[in-house]
Amino acid sequence: MSRYALQGALSRDLLTWNGRVLVHDNAAEMEFLFAGDVRVIPCPRDIPPEQTLDIRFHPQLASVTWPLTKEQFR
Repeated sequence: MSRYALQGALSRDLLTWNGRVLVHDNAAEMEFLFAGDVRVIPCPRDIPPEQTLDIRFHPQLASVTWPLTKEQFR
């Protein structure tokens, strides 16, 4: 399974929450949710799964139904 991560456009650092890299298995969904000063990139393979957090488990996205439907955001 592919994993994608968020990278700061200027810092080039991977975005984290509580020290865990934010990831997701669908690049298009990440790009839809996180427009602006971030880029969606393939997650480096050397980052083990236990050091990542799928964005669907981020507390600020608790009200989102997965898979995404754009109708949720109207």
